[in-house]
Amino acid sequence: MKNWKDNLLSKGFLIADGAWGTEMMKRGLSSGECAELWNLNRPDDVRAIARAYREAGANIILTNTFGASPIKLKRAGVLHLVGEINRRGVELSREVAGDSLVFASIGPTGEFMRPLGTLTEDEMIACFAEQVRAFVEGGADGVIIETMSDLNEAKCAVKAVKENSALTIAVSMTFSRTKAGFATMMGITPEQAAVELEKTGADIVGSNCGSGIEDIIEVIRIMRSATSLPLWAKPNAGVPQLEEGRPVYKQSPEEMASFVPELIKAGANIIGGCCGTTPQHIKLIVEKSRSCADIARRYLTHLKL
Repeated sequence: MKNWKDNLLSKGFLIADGAWGTEMMKRGLSSGECAELWNLNRPDDVRAIARAYREAGANIILTNTFGASPIKLKRAGVLHLVGEINRRGVELSREVAGDSLVFASIGPTGEFMRPLGTLTEDEMIACFAEQVRAFVEGGADGVIIETMSDLNEAKCAVKAVKENSALTIAVSMTFSRTKAGFATMMGITPEQAAVELEKTGADIVGSNCGSGIEDIIEVIRIMRSATSLPLWAKPNAGVPQLEEGRPVYKQSPEEMASFVPELIKAGANIIGGCCGTTPQHIKLIVEKSRSCADIARRYLTHLKL
């Protein structure tokens, strides 16, 4: 397991990878198809995505396991493959990551916990624990619990990681702008998320997806006021537009990268991209970040590492 803290301290910031789903769509992923089955059926394509991000300069490579919880794989009819899909997802990224860290992805289950739904806390923790054990077998350096809206679900995922591994834990929530400020679809504010996730044991907190980098800059600024943990930021490439039934993200790599200095000044320590971002987006983010290294290092003195 590689030490992300040493990497952060030496570089001043870390660069995570970009989108996986939209990159898989370019390679033929169809609507409704279980993307995580590609770990078994199309491993060369999965490796190619991870390799492209590593070659673009990403220090952290994610895995094709976002939707590989037992709950989601049961819906896809492949529950019996949960361990293999998650383990293989880590191995494929690990095989091409080189010196980059591999953070295994956990996404939301799509199910509500009690009292809104039927799942208990213990059931939710057990669900995520199956993924975590496979991540350990595959050789992950950390886990990124991402695109979360329900704080309780995110906290269950943190508990599952802590109870079943010694992996680094990053948690990233998705916020939208409302009349009252930023909040997840479950009404959680950036301040609430930062404080509660730190209490639960997250090593890194932050935000991904949402409406674009300008909003994420504001979210990160708010989270920085509430926590001294390292902050993770992976915005979309702008607001999507539907073309032929598919979302298209039109923010160019150049435009997105131009906001990076402001994002670092807001308090972000780990920067990548979410939906619609490509290896070219990450390459230009890497280049732009280098000009901000001194500023980024100054912020590290205030971090809880």
